[in-house]
Amino acid sequence: MRILLAEDERPLARALVKIFEKNFYTVDAVENGEDAFAYLDSGQYDVAVLDIMMPKMDGIAVLKRLRAKGSQIPVLLLTARSEVDDKVQGLDSGANYYLTKPFDTKELLATLRAITRSRTSADSKLTFGCITLDRSTFTLSSPTGSFRLANKEFQMCELLMANPHHIIPAERFLEKIWGYESETEITVVWVYISYLRKKLTALHADIQIQAHRNAGYSLEEAP
Repeated sequence: MRILLAEDERPLARALVKIFEKNFYTVDAVENGEDAFAYLDSGQYDVAVLDIMMPKMDGIAVLKRLRAKGSQIPVLLLTARSEVDDKVQGLDSGANYYLTKPFDTKELLATLRAITRSRTSADSKLTFGCITLDRSTFTLSSPTGSFRLANKEFQMCELLMANPHHIIPAERFLEKIWGYESETEITVVWVYISYLRKKLTALHADIQIQAHRNAGYSLEEAP
């Protein structure tokens, strides 16, 4: 699951990114409201975590613009303001939840699970051939065994399993998993594809990751 984090306090932003990544989220972090809206307008995110007090455009303004455009992305507002009127304004503007700083990490993660539950509960498992990917446990399994995938492995596998027979360019993996501004080399995609192929082989899968020269990768039935 991909998060857009908008937080202008850099130490807090760095800490949140580490927390999210440790819990199998992919995160893009920005420091102002204009960038937050531009990123979210791309439609590439599953949930947004917005600080209210930000430069250029505050979190409430970002939220209102998103809702005015018809976006239904779950939004969690973070703020140091604890007054009831502030919470009411945030919720009435379209926020799914309002968390006051300082907050407990467990509460933050539980809130994210709660506001995204409707998007994930109905399809927590992806199945193709004899292989199943459980999004709730990050487990790749077949009748012969299972593996709990690491963060990036899981996200790559999820993208493939959710789009069987579709060619996914390596650049798309980089953009979706490592982020727009990542300086990660495209060779890292090849490495993770290799990891997934080895796990599929160990699981005696009847599906395979097929490479398409100068195009990308797709998940197909094994011949």
